[in-house]
Amino acid sequence: MIELHQLTKRYGDKVAVDGISATIPPGVVTGFLGPNGAGKSTTMRVVLGLDRPTSGVALVNGRPYVDSRAPLAEVGALLDAKGTDGGRTARNHLLALGATVGVGPRRVDEVLGTVGLSHVAGKRTREFSLGMGQRLGIAAALLADPTVLLLDEPVNGLDLDGIQWIRALLAELAAEGRTVLLSSHLMSELELVADHLLVIGRGRILADMPIAEFIANASVGTVVVASPDAATLAPLLAGDGVTLTSTEAGTFEVRGRAADEIGDIAAAHGLRLHQLATHTGSLESAYMALTRDEVEYAGAVELHAPHAGTAQRSAA
Repeated sequence: MIELHQLTKRYGDKVAVDGISATIPPGVVTGFLGPNGAGKSTTMRVVLGLDRPTSGVALVNGRPYVDSRAPLAEVGALLDAKGTDGGRTARNHLLALGATVGVGPRRVDEVLGTVGLSHVAGKRTREFSLGMGQRLGIAAALLADPTVLLLDEPVNGLDLDGIQWIRALLAELAAEGRTVLLSSHLMSELELVADHLLVIGRGRILADMPIAEFIANASVGTVVVASPDAATLAPLLAGDGVTLTSTEAGTFEVRGRAADEIGDIAAAHGLRLHQLATHTGSLESAYMALTRDEVEYAGAVELHAPHAGTAQRSAA
């Protein structure tokens, strides 16, 4: 288990992590999300003792990780897949790590097989592709059979087979009762593998809940509208408490009006509708809605009546 208690980390005048508290429990995969610069990597580094907190505390299984008597057996981490000696072979890299905690060749060969690198065990790591480096990093994290896993963007560089493999591996590790904290920008993958979600923005916790609840809460009252007359229809739907967000040409999402009301307005003005559906929601759309004000540049264009010209161009 990982516990964060009023954790704060400052770098000079910049507050990277701002008094966050959370518990990452065992037995589930917890997805860790946030825009670039939100504080995800800093939080993980503080948990691992690589950075010292300005205030507050991060605990692993009830104590600071730096006090662990067998660090690799307690936490397996992947923060940088390139953090290897390029002149060593994959097997020698793992043997060197294993020697620090009494892990021998048998376990090294076992984890090489687990991550699918047995056939390149004698290859120097400088010759590895990004995906192979990711697999080796995961092998290193698993080497001492830890109870806690911290993985930062573990699917980077993996092909489809590798992505499916790590998806199954993470589910298996959580089912064994381990604590799994997974940071990734691939929403579709997190939606498939994560059970719980921790979202951070500008160093503060924005959401801490089961992923299904997070998606359901964000999608309530959202209607997807597709129309060749979107440029004309969008301004007609604007009003107090109504938010219109363009998603692609001729398609936008409406919050604050029911689907039947939108249909009636379109019919009253003789406007065509190609789609009118209550949005079932996705992790990506829920995340974007929550973090829209936490990023420097927003990808979506919101449609408001005072900017009808912009709204028409965006919805067209």
